[in-house]
Amino acid sequence: MTLTEWAEVVRRELDLTGTEPLRKADVDRVLDLARDAAHSVARPAAPLTTYLLGVAVGRGADPDEAAAVLSRLALAQDDESGV
Repeated sequence: MTLTEWAEVVRRELDLTGTEPLRKADVDRVLDLARDAAHSVARPAAPLTTYLLGVAVGRGADPDEAAAVLSRLALAQDDESGV
C-alpha cells in the first residue's frame, strides 16, 4: 500500500467527506516538513509539527504556504544550534 492509498483509507475512516483525496504532492509536502522538523529540531517534533500544519490547514491556511513557513522555522533552529 502506498502512502497516498493509506491517506485515502484514513480519510474515509475519519469520514472526512467534502475533502479532496490527498495527492502524492500533499503526502510529499507533509513528509518533507516532518523531515525538516525531525532533523533540525528533534525527532518528536516531526509528528507534532505535521499535526499543527493540519490544524492550520483545517482553519483555512494555504497548505503550501504554511508548510514552507514551518520548514523555514525548523531549519532556522538547526542554524541556531550551529549544526
